[in-house]
Amino acid sequence: MRHRKDHRKLSRTREHRKALLRNLTTSLIQHERIETTVAKAKEARRMAERMITFAKRGDVAARRHVSRFVHGDDVVRKLFDTVAPWYADRNGGYTRIIKVGRRLGDAGQTALLELVKSPELKERLRKEAEERAKADRAATKGKKPAKEVKSAEGATGEKGAAPAGEGEAPARKERAPKPSRGDRLRRGKGGAPKNAPHGGTRARQRGKSGD
Repeated sequence: MRHRKDHRKLSRTREHRKALLRNLTTSLIQHERIETTVAKAKEARRMAERMITFAKRGDVAARRHVSRFVHGDDVVRKLFDTVAPWYADRNGGYTRIIKVGRRLGDAGQTALLELVKSPELKERLRKEAEERAKADRAATKGKKPAKEVKSAEGATGEKGAAPAGEGEAPARKERAPKPSRGDRLRRGKGGAPKNAPHGGTRARQRGKSGD
Protein backbone atom coordinates (compact mmCIF):
# COMPACT_ATOMS: atom_id res chain seq x y z
CA MET A 1 0.00 0.00 0.00
CA ARG A 2 1.11 3.57 -0.65
CA HIS A 3 -0.34 5.19 2.42
CA ARG A 4 1.08 8.69 3.06
CA LYS A 5 3.29 8.51 -0.01
CA ASP A 6 1.78 11.26 -2.10
CA HIS A 7 4.93 13.42 -2.35
CA ARG A 8 8.27 12.82 -4.01
CA LYS A 9 11.31 12.93 -1.73
CA LEU A 10 13.65 13.80 -4.64
CA SER A 11 16.54 11.94 -2.92
CA ARG A 12 16.89 14.79 -0.41
CA THR A 13 16.38 15.39 3.26
CA ARG A 14 13.41 17.38 4.50
CA GLU A 15 15.39 20.63 4.89
CA HIS A 16 17.11 20.28 1.52
CA ARG A 17 13.84 19.45 -0.23
CA LYS A 18 12.08 22.45 1.31
CA ALA A 19 14.90 24.78 0.27
CA LEU A 20 14.80 23.39 -3.27
CA LEU A 21 11.04 23.91 -3.60
CA ARG A 22 11.31 27.45 -2.20
CA ASN A 23 13.98 28.32 -4.78
CA LEU A 24 12.00 26.81 -7.66
CA THR A 25 8.81 28.60 -6.64
CA THR A 26 10.58 31.93 -6.28
CA SER A 27 12.26 31.55 -9.69
CA LEU A 28 8.94 30.63 -11.32
CA ILE A 29 7.22 33.74 -9.97
CA GLN A 30 10.16 35.97 -10.87
CA HIS A 31 10.86 34.69 -14.40
CA GLU A 32 7.41 33.16 -15.18
CA ARG A 33 9.12 30.13 -16.80
CA ILE A 34 11.83 27.77 -15.57
CA GLU A 35 13.44 24.59 -16.87
CA THR A 36 14.01 21.66 -14.52
CA THR A 37 13.41 17.92 -14.29
CA VAL A 38 9.90 16.54 -14.54
CA ALA A 39 9.85 15.28 -10.94
CA LYS A 40 10.98 18.66 -9.56
CA ALA A 41 8.49 20.48 -11.80
CA LYS A 42 5.59 18.39 -10.50
CA GLU A 43 6.55 19.07 -6.90
CA ALA A 44 7.19 22.78 -7.49
CA ARG A 45 3.84 23.14 -9.25
CA ARG A 46 1.97 22.18 -6.06
CA MET A 47 3.72 24.85 -4.02
CA ALA A 48 3.50 27.55 -6.72
CA GLU A 49 -0.24 27.12 -7.18
CA ARG A 50 -0.73 27.20 -3.43
CA MET A 51 1.16 30.51 -3.23
CA ILE A 52 -0.94 31.97 -6.04
CA THR A 53 -4.12 30.93 -4.22
CA PHE A 54 -2.92 32.73 -1.10
CA ALA A 55 -2.03 35.78 -3.18
CA LYS A 56 -5.55 35.90 -4.64
CA ARG A 57 -6.91 36.42 -1.12
CA GLY A 58 -4.79 39.55 -0.80
CA ASP A 59 -5.11 40.06 2.96
CA VAL A 60 -2.31 40.65 5.44
CA ALA A 61 -2.35 37.10 6.78
CA ALA A 62 -1.94 35.68 3.28
CA ARG A 63 0.94 38.07 2.53
CA ARG A 64 2.72 37.02 5.72
CA HIS A 65 2.20 33.36 4.92
CA VAL A 66 3.65 33.78 1.42
CA SER A 67 6.58 35.85 2.70
CA ARG A 68 7.62 32.95 4.93
CA PHE A 69 8.04 30.70 1.88
CA VAL A 70 8.94 32.92 -1.10
CA HIS A 71 12.32 34.68 -1.15
CA GLY A 72 12.52 38.46 -1.68
CA ASP A 73 10.09 41.28 -1.04
CA ASP A 74 10.11 42.26 -4.73
CA VAL A 75 9.01 38.74 -5.74
CA VAL A 76 6.21 38.75 -3.14
CA ARG A 77 5.12 42.17 -4.38
CA LYS A 78 5.05 40.91 -7.98
CA LEU A 79 3.02 37.86 -6.94
CA PHE A 80 0.33 39.93 -5.19
CA ASP A 81 0.22 42.94 -7.50
CA THR A 82 0.87 41.39 -10.93
CA VAL A 83 0.49 37.61 -11.03
CA ALA A 84 -2.55 37.14 -8.78
CA PRO A 85 -4.84 39.49 -10.80
CA TRP A 86 -4.17 37.35 -13.89
CA TYR A 87 -6.15 34.49 -12.33
CA ALA A 88 -8.97 36.39 -10.67
CA ASP A 89 -11.55 34.42 -12.69
CA ARG A 90 -9.65 31.12 -12.73
CA ASN A 91 -9.97 28.40 -10.08
CA GLY A 92 -6.74 26.42 -10.16
CA GLY A 93 -4.58 25.33 -13.05
CA TYR A 94 -2.26 28.33 -12.90
CA THR A 95 0.82 26.48 -14.19
CA ARG A 96 1.72 24.24 -17.12
CA ILE A 97 4.39 21.52 -17.54
CA ILE A 98 5.85 20.95 -21.02
CA LYS A 99 8.29 18.08 -21.48
CA VAL A 100 11.28 19.06 -23.63
CA GLY A 101 13.40 15.90 -23.72
CA ARG A 102 16.39 14.51 -21.91
CA ARG A 103 19.48 16.44 -20.88
CA LEU A 104 23.04 15.47 -21.64
CA GLY A 105 25.05 13.72 -18.97
CA ASP A 106 22.55 11.75 -16.90
CA ALA A 107 19.73 11.64 -19.50
CA GLY A 108 17.31 13.11 -16.99
CA GLN A 109 13.92 14.02 -18.42
CA THR A 110 13.53 17.82 -18.38
CA ALA A 111 10.46 20.01 -18.65
CA LEU A 112 9.39 23.64 -18.75
CA LEU A 113 7.31 24.85 -15.83
CA GLU A 114 5.54 28.09 -16.74
CA LEU A 115 2.62 30.24 -15.69
CA VAL A 116 -0.49 29.85 -17.84
CA LYS A 117 -1.55 33.00 -19.72
CA SER A 118 -4.75 33.37 -21.69
CA PRO A 119 -4.67 34.84 -25.22
CA GLU A 120 -6.33 38.02 -23.95
CA LEU A 121 -3.71 38.38 -21.24
CA LYS A 122 -0.86 37.82 -23.70
CA GLU A 123 -2.27 40.50 -26.01
CA ARG A 124 -2.67 42.96 -23.16
CA LEU A 125 0.87 42.34 -21.92
CA ARG A 126 2.21 42.78 -25.46
CA LYS A 127 0.46 46.15 -25.85
CA GLU A 128 1.73 47.32 -22.47
CA ALA A 129 5.31 46.35 -23.43
CA GLU A 130 4.99 48.24 -26.72
CA GLU A 131 3.69 51.34 -24.93
CA ARG A 132 6.56 51.23 -22.42
CA ALA A 133 9.10 50.87 -25.22
CA LYS A 134 7.54 53.78 -27.14
CA ALA A 135 7.61 55.96 -24.03
CA ASP A 136 11.27 55.10 -23.40
CA ARG A 137 12.19 55.97 -26.98
CA ALA A 138 10.34 59.28 -26.76
CA ALA A 139 12.06 60.10 -23.47
CA THR A 140 15.55 59.39 -24.80
CA LYS A 141 15.00 60.91 -28.25
CA GLY A 142 15.76 64.52 -27.29
CA LYS A 143 18.65 63.71 -24.99
CA LYS A 144 22.23 64.01 -26.25
CA PRO A 145 24.66 61.25 -25.31
CA ALA A 146 27.13 62.13 -22.58
CA LYS A 147 30.19 61.39 -24.76
CA GLU A 148 29.05 63.81 -27.46
CA VAL A 149 28.40 66.56 -24.91
CA LYS A 150 31.86 66.15 -23.37
CA SER A 151 33.58 66.11 -26.76
CA ALA A 152 31.74 69.28 -27.81
CA GLU A 153 32.74 71.05 -24.60
CA GLY A 154 36.35 69.99 -25.06
CA ALA A 155 36.43 71.26 -28.65
CA THR A 156 34.76 74.64 -28.03
CA GLY A 157 35.77 75.37 -24.43
CA GLU A 158 33.50 76.07 -21.49
CA LYS A 159 31.64 79.02 -23.06
CA GLY A 160 31.51 77.65 -26.59
CA ALA A 161 34.45 79.72 -27.92
CA ALA A 162 37.19 78.14 -29.98
CA PRO A 163 40.52 77.66 -28.14
CA ALA A 164 43.54 79.81 -28.87
CA GLY A 165 45.61 79.07 -31.92
CA GLU A 166 42.64 78.99 -34.33
CA GLY A 167 41.86 75.36 -33.59
CA GLU A 168 45.44 74.12 -34.14
CA ALA A 169 46.55 71.28 -31.94
CA PRO A 170 49.47 72.02 -29.59
CA ALA A 171 52.86 70.89 -30.86
CA ARG A 172 54.12 67.65 -29.40
CA LYS A 173 57.57 67.38 -27.89
CA GLU A 174 59.91 65.36 -30.05
CA ARG A 175 61.48 62.53 -28.18
CA ALA A 176 64.94 61.19 -28.91
CA PRO A 177 64.90 57.81 -30.61
CA LYS A 178 65.37 54.92 -28.26
CA PRO A 179 68.67 53.03 -28.66
CA SER A 180 68.43 49.58 -30.10
CA ARG A 181 69.07 46.48 -28.08
CA GLY A 182 72.50 46.03 -29.70
CA ASP A 183 73.51 49.56 -28.74
CA ARG A 184 72.43 48.99 -25.15
CA LEU A 185 74.43 45.76 -24.95
CA ARG A 186 77.54 47.43 -26.41
CA ARG A 187 77.35 50.31 -23.92
CA GLY A 188 78.28 50.16 -20.27
CA LYS A 189 76.65 51.79 -17.26
CA GLY A 190 78.11 55.20 -18.01
CA GLY A 191 76.94 55.18 -21.59
CA ALA A 192 80.39 54.54 -23.09
CA PRO A 193 81.09 51.44 -25.15
CA LYS A 194 82.24 48.45 -23.13
CA ASN A 195 85.27 47.78 -25.35
CA ALA A 196 86.51 51.39 -25.29
CA PRO A 197 90.09 51.74 -23.86
CA HIS A 198 90.45 53.34 -20.45
CA GLY A 199 93.47 55.65 -20.81
CA GLY A 200 94.30 56.26 -17.17
CA THR A 201 94.30 52.61 -16.14
CA ARG A 202 96.31 51.50 -19.15
CA ALA A 203 98.90 54.25 -18.49
CA ARG A 204 99.35 53.23 -14.87
CA GLN A 205 99.67 49.59 -15.88
CA ARG A 206 102.33 50.48 -18.47
CA GLY A 207 104.23 52.55 -15.93
CA LYS A 208 104.31 49.73 -13.40
CA SER A 209 105.46 47.18 -15.95
CA GLY A 210 108.40 49.41 -17.02
CA ASP A 211 107.08 50.20 -20.54
